[in-house]
Amino acid sequence: MAPSEEVIGISGSNSTAPAPARRPGGRSARVRERVLDAVRVQLVEHGYDELTVDAVAARAGVHRTTVYRRWRDVGGLLADVLDAAGDDGWRPRDTGDLAGDLTALNQEVYAALTERPSVTAALIAASFRSAEAADALRRFWDDRYARCEAVVQRAVRRGETPAGTDARALLVAATAPLYHELVLLRTPPDPRLPGRAARAAAGAASAGAFTEPPAGGA
Repeated sequence: MAPSEEVIGISGSNSTAPAPARRPGGRSARVRERVLDAVRVQLVEHGYDELTVDAVAARAGVHRTTVYRRWRDVGGLLADVLDAAGDDGWRPRDTGDLAGDLTALNQEVYAALTERPSVTAALIAASFRSAEAADALRRFWDDRYARCEAVVQRAVRRGETPAGTDARALLVAATAPLYHELVLLRTPPDPRLPGRAARAAAGAASAGAFTEPPAGGA
């Protein structure tokens, strides 16, 4: 789950993902699609410093006033790219067991972070430069984590992890190694990483690592 528009990683601790906002159709929708495509391409090809309203308008083939009127500035453009990434029907796969579900999820994150160029990595980097993008990225991940709670709920029903397991804590533990290795440390891609991180998190979950200790306990 990452802003490649499928996964961008994950996110969310809310029990119910927010319903996608209604978007205008017809010509307005086509203009939006062209503009957001232009934002992605401009960002991955030239970086945040050369992501300007004028550059996006020229690449999209629309008048600059159209972009200014609807998106105002670069922050508005980035936020809409991220909001658009959440307007989908994505759901985590059900493989039949927790380790398999987490591995499948991590494989999607891994693919989004290792593709070249990586829109996901570029959007994450841009979120450190734009408060509007940071807020939108947080909304995206909150939504993804909420959708992924189904993975933990299934594991509890199957008896793989205790009732009361903190879904978000488990999901973060499963996916965080990918972001740490591939985004922060920029280590060479290792196709074993998704499964290794997933199995470690699943093992910890089965041992009760993500449940609250009883009152008065350690």
